[in-house]
Amino acid sequence: MTTPHPLWQEALGHEATDKRLDILNRIGQVGSISQAARGAGVSYKAAWQAVETLSNLAGSPLLEKAVGGKGGGGAKLTPAGLQLLVAAQKLQSARAAVVAEIQEHSGTTLSQRGVSALGLRTSMRNTLPCTVNRLQRDGGAVRVHLQLDNGQSLSSRITRESAQLLGLRPGLPVWALCKATAVDVIGAEPTDNLTTSNVLRGTVSRAPAGQRAGEVSVQLGPDLHVMGFAAAGHGLRKGVSAFARVESSAVVIALSA
Repeated sequence: MTTPHPLWQEALGHEATDKRLDILNRIGQVGSISQAARGAGVSYKAAWQAVETLSNLAGSPLLEKAVGGKGGGGAKLTPAGLQLLVAAQKLQSARAAVVAEIQEHSGTTLSQRGVSALGLRTSMRNTLPCTVNRLQRDGGAVRVHLQLDNGQSLSSRITRESAQLLGLRPGLPVWALCKATAVDVIGAEPTDNLTTSNVLRGTVSRAPAGQRAGEVSVQLGPDLHVMGFAAAGHGLRKGVSAFARVESSAVVIALSA
């Protein structure tokens, strides 16, 4: 069997019910990308995107063309693709065993969602737990309306293919991610009514001294913070109200296992 790329484990960043792995599994069963896409309830374009993403993460091609056969040809999994699916099944079983062991300890205050979030490793400073409220078509994209655990609203503008591959639906718990450099922190509520922006209200917990430009931490709730940057002369100090604004196109949606 082909030796996998050293980074192939990155393709297993989600559980085996990940839509991308589901599509790969269906291709292996039916030998057709279009048929696998229909079975998974996604577009052909989204199915190809799923395979390409997994191949990038695995560092190895996961599909190869199948010559002949019903319909004149199709696709089949490479040895690396088959190995990836086997590893995904084993990883799902291992994760289930770990969660079950944690749940046996009734005294713990760490939620299953918190444990799952440990699988997220990014350069983004802001990782906010949310729930999908509704999905709205926005031109050729989708605007995903989210609700933070403290009741405030947030939105993210993503492609339709991404929404399909994530399996987004109302009530689904997700994570909203964005870079601190994409968040503007100001002392007064914005009045420009930019519909593409999210505005979160909170209290400053940390700000640069002397009103210098720099990073500001805004507390949105008892255990919820957002990091952003304020311009020089911001007038912010610990304990005062502040507003954090970020463009919806800068908000990334993530699922944890």
